[in-house]
Amino acid sequence: MEYYNYIKALHLIFIITWFAGLFYIPRLFVYQIEAFYKPSPEKEILGKQLKLMARRLWNIITWPSAILATGFAIWLLLLRPFLLEQPWMHVKLTFVVLLILYHLKTHHYYKQLQRDEVKKSSNFMRLWNEGATFILFAVIFLVILKNAINWIFGVVGILVLGILLMLGFKVYKNIRSKNPDA
Repeated sequence: MEYYNYIKALHLIFIITWFAGLFYIPRLFVYQIEAFYKPSPEKEILGKQLKLMARRLWNIITWPSAILATGFAIWLLLLRPFLLEQPWMHVKLTFVVLLILYHLKTHHYYKQLQRDEVKKSSNFMRLWNEGATFILFAVIFLVILKNAINWIFGVVGILVLGILLMLGFKVYKNIRSKNPDA
């Protein structure tokens, strides 16, 4: 069992790279959507470059990181199955399921944009970008505090985070309306 911490370290490394991909890909979606409405030749030049960046990020970093993080997590649980008996782990795994669903829906948006199908606005993608942030906060606090019982503080914390993110979004939108190059 002395290798447990090595597996845990690898799990954390791939969690970090997975989240890095999940944080950045919606940002690329924002730029792809905005480029889609630019005049030629800017639309084609930007579109091609942004699709390439998204493809490399998604296929070389994000998907492999998701698979490896999940694989190492399963390995950790096989080594310490008693963790599955703890309530905080049940809540954490619920958030992991939400993360996987978020990842799969993001993959759906990725495929659409790779086909030049723009079905969502850039503002929607700015908001979508925050989904991974909520999940990350919830999981980190659960893992560190190992407390699934104290929901009141957790729910209030997530709501405050949501309000702060929305306020930041509104402030940024106002700045952009005054200065489109901001």
